[in-house]
Amino acid sequence: MVSSNIDLGILFLIQTGAGILGNSSLLCLYTFTLITRHMLKPTDLILNHLAIANNLVLLYKGIPQILATFGLRSFLDDAGCKLVFYLHRVARGVSLTTTCFLSVFQAIKLNPNIPKWMELNIRSQKYIGFCCSLCWILHFLLNIFIAMIVTGPRKSKNVSMEKDYGFCNSPIPDRSVVILHAVLFSFTDVVCVALMVCASGSMVFVLRRHKKRVQHIHSGSFTPRSSYEVRATSTILILVSLFVSFYSLSSILSFLVTLSVNPSSWLLVTSMLTTSGFPTFCPLLLLARDARVFQFCSACWGKIIF
Repeated sequence: MVSSNIDLGILFLIQTGAGILGNSSLLCLYTFTLITRHMLKPTDLILNHLAIANNLVLLYKGIPQILATFGLRSFLDDAGCKLVFYLHRVARGVSLTTTCFLSVFQAIKLNPNIPKWMELNIRSQKYIGFCCSLCWILHFLLNIFIAMIVTGPRKSKNVSMEKDYGFCNSPIPDRSVVILHAVLFSFTDVVCVALMVCASGSMVFVLRRHKKRVQHIHSGSFTPRSSYEVRATSTILILVSLFVSFYSLSSILSFLVTLSVNPSSWLLVTSMLTTSGFPTFCPLLLLARDARVFQFCSACWGKIIF
C-alpha cells in the first residue's frame, strides 16, 4: 500500500511539474510579446490568461494532492482548504471559458462573412482584455459557495457525515441539493462546450471551403496570411478537441465522486489525473506549434555560440 501511494505521488509530481513548467514557459513567452509587441498575435492575451488559469489549476489541485498521497493529510486548516478548493474551481472555470473565447474568437476571424469592422473590433486588445477579465469575475462570484462547504481535516468519529478528499473534508449534503448544485453550476459549462463545438464546426467548414477554392488555382499555394490562419486554426481545433475530451471525462468522474458517499481511491485518482490532463498537455501543444518558440531558441543558441 505504501509503495502504491509512493508510485501515485511520483506520477502526480511528474504530471504537475511538467504542466507548471510548460505553462510558466508559455506565460513568459506571451508576456514578453505583450510587453515588447514583438511578433505579437491577437490571441496572445487570451493564451496568457489561459496559461495563468492552467497553472492555478495545477498548483491548487496537484500540489495538495501530491502531499496527501505522500502521507501529509492535515497540513491545511479550514481557511487553507477553503482557499485551495475555491481557487481551483475558479481557475478551472476560467480555463473553460477562456478556451471557449479563444475558439469563438478564431472562428470570427476566419469567417469571411463577418463584417470587417467587427473583425477589427475583436482584434482590439482592450476588448480582449475586458472579456478575459469578465471571465475571472464571473467565476469568482459563481464559486463562492465552495468556501462555505469545504472544511479542514477533522478528527470526527462520525466519518459517515463527511466526505474525505484526502486533505480536506466537506459535509455530505442531501442528494437533491447535490443534483440541484450540479445542474446550476453545469449550465455555464454546457453553454461554453456547446459554443466551442459550434465554433469548431464553423472553422472546419470554412477551411474545407477554402481548400476547395485553392485547388482550382494552379499556383496551389496559400498566401502567407492564409497559411498563418490555417496553422493557427488547426492548433485551436486540436486544443478544443483536447479540452472537450479531458473535460467530458473529468466531469463524469467528478459527478460520480460527488454522488458517492465514500468514493473509492481509484475514482479519486482517475478524477485527479483527468482534471489535470488539459492544463498539463495544453502548454506542450502550444509550445510545439508556435513558430516563435523555435525562433527564440535559435536566437538564444546563436548568442551562446557566438
